[in-house]
Amino acid sequence: MARSKAVLGWISLALAAHCGHASAEVYKCPDASGRPTYTNVKRDTVGKNCTVVSKEVQVVPAQVPVREKSSAAVDRGQNRRKILESELQNEQQLLTDARQKLAEQESLRTGNERNYARVQERLKPYQDAIEQHSKNIEQLRDELGRLK
Repeated sequence: MARSKAVLGWISLALAAHCGHASAEVYKCPDASGRPTYTNVKRDTVGKNCTVVSKEVQVVPAQVPVREKSSAAVDRGQNRRKILESELQNEQQLLTDARQKLAEQESLRTGNERNYARVQERLKPYQDAIEQHSKNIEQLRDELGRLK
């Protein structure tokens, strides 16, 4: 089977090279004993049970039109900037609130926290919130910096 495909490939290649621009199609036709024969001459296929094996198709690459920045693109960029600035302001407020909550929690001492590890365990979610808001602010500032 693999040999048959390889032979078909070589025959198709030879026919394509031989025919040049004369014909763009290669036909597979069974001969009297049932073995396939190949031709690129359409009149040789008349009255036979032939199938098209390969067809040359000419493709013209599309040209991408050069577009100038439209006012819609500028508006989208300005809207994106406004959204990012709004998110940045919101994250800064959340960071301020998280720092205030952490300070409140640090000033609290409960009787069951004689072990410092328990204090650290209680403060961990507040510290994590501060860290997350700080990262968000940094990423928003980077994104704003990338906007032109």
